[in-house]
Amino acid sequence: MSIDAFIMGIAFIFIHLFANSLIPSGRIQRLKWFSFSGGLAVSYVFVYVLPSLHKEQLLVKKYGDFFTMESELYFVGLLGVLLFYGIQKVVRKAQLNHKNRKARMLFWLQILFFGMYNMLIAYTVISHNVLGIQAVFYGLAVGLHFVAVAHDLWREYADIYNQIGRYVLALGIIVGWIMGMLVDLSPLTESFIFAFISGAMILNVLKYELPPDDEAHFPTFSIGVISYTAVTMSLKFFFQW
Repeated sequence: MSIDAFIMGIAFIFIHLFANSLIPSGRIQRLKWFSFSGGLAVSYVFVYVLPSLHKEQLLVKKYGDFFTMESELYFVGLLGVLLFYGIQKVVRKAQLNHKNRKARMLFWLQILFFGMYNMLIAYTVISHNVLGIQAVFYGLAVGLHFVAVAHDLWREYADIYNQIGRYVLALGIIVGWIMGMLVDLSPLTESFIFAFISGAMILNVLKYELPPDDEAHFPTFSIGVISYTAVTMSLKFFFQW
């Protein structure tokens, strides 16, 4: 395992254990923070995740005897969207119907799924051996994404998240980390894993990380989008990411 992957793994674990301590307490500062973070996340989806998913789809063409539609990985990504959206929808519905006990039980299911989500992301980082400057920008975008997810879960049930939930999410990182070092999956399987978490990430970014209109600070959001996109596209141009 490279030193870059090691540092990213430690950072991701730290984020889940102390996510809410990293977010400013003042309302205006917090809104700007989430707007900037959301801008980075949206940029990451469009300049990194979607192009990478397209590359993975091109790679599976060599399995032409099994896959002929040239869109199989996009279907897998759609399954990621469907699964995570369905789980979150069930939890939200129970909360709106004031079924508190049921909502808290379903929240555990949500925590477990996000633990699995973290595990797959950590596995992808380790198995793809992300290095150098690419690791810095990948880690920044994913790290801020983790902060937003952790904060969203904390806002729903702070007691469950603080007592056990954050440790489940951190454990997901550790398990994925170990899998990345010890488990050698086929390139096709890794492509399917990447597609699944890409779909889930796109849903979480566009639905839950973009601040609502009344809470968004558009100039800060724009700075996040433009700065991350400009730097990432420049690095892609010069270093052929």
